[in-house]
Amino acid sequence: MQRSDFLRRTAALALAASTLALPLAAHAADKIKFGVFPSSAALPFYIAQNRGWFKDANLEVEEIPMTSHPLTVQALISNGIDGAANLVTLEGANMESRRPGTLKYISLNGQNSQYVIEQFVVKAGSPAKTLADFKNGFKLFSAPGPANIGAARAVLKKVGLTEGKDFTIQEQQIGVHLGALQSGNFDGGYTLEPAATVMVAQKIGRRVEAGVIATHLLGRKDASAFAAGAVLSDKFIADRPDVAKRFAAVWARGVQAAQSDSSTRGYLIAGMKVPPELAASVPLPRIVMAADMKPADTDDFQKFLDIGQQLGVVKDKVDGKALVKAL
Repeated sequence: MQRSDFLRRTAALALAASTLALPLAAHAADKIKFGVFPSSAALPFYIAQNRGWFKDANLEVEEIPMTSHPLTVQALISNGIDGAANLVTLEGANMESRRPGTLKYISLNGQNSQYVIEQFVVKAGSPAKTLADFKNGFKLFSAPGPANIGAARAVLKKVGLTEGKDFTIQEQQIGVHLGALQSGNFDGGYTLEPAATVMVAQKIGRRVEAGVIATHLLGRKDASAFAAGAVLSDKFIADRPDVAKRFAAVWARGVQAAQSDSSTRGYLIAGMKVPPELAASVPLPRIVMAADMKPADTDDFQKFLDIGQQLGVVKDKVDGKALVKAL
């Protein structure tokens, strides 16, 4: 074989090899780091992950456990995560008021006494029947973060109680709430689902009142207290718009399944360490995609954000419409 023929053939083989390699590279899954706070509203994530819907959308989504909302915000700012489930909206709004262009909510979790997430609980044998009974130095724990403990304090003040005189309250990670009641170190607390369902089923705790934000702060039992939701960072949306759009589409599919198919509660067993016999009974919030928000939803959301500013949790007034984004 002449040298020129050898070189031509070698070049042709190299070109063929590179051509064959192109589709493989083009189809490499887009990686996303997604923070997950331990609340039942993370169910759409576990549905999409377990049913392979992220994979079908050519997404490789890594779950990053989050123990508090301030840490979630910090991770978004530092690009440690691209988005998160269950970020408290007052925490997100506060960051937007201080540093505009940090994050956007693609869905919001509406909470009240029908769509239960936040609630006050007491020890199973406690004589307390209503919030007004939290007196005489009642020792309470709260879900972590300024927004959670701020809302708890505001509700107790609304029913006429005085901190320091009637009750004391301190933040505790969700994972220790059951043990906090069981140990006797606390008389009760402000907790979230699915932790409340577990402690009630195990007869360690008893619900006193759920949906307290809607009832006592928004002023209507049927109001939607949009206290948390799923977010994506603005940088992620701007830098990878197609990936963000595909993620939002899968998230919407997960939301729809969570609210229409009760069998999906089973994914809370591994994801949230919910006992198998309790999974079906864990309540969910009313999850609304940004594109599906009605005028009443927008009004409830703005009122909640304004309350957050009054409580000092949110630095300046934030426009609720600007905090959500349909992708």
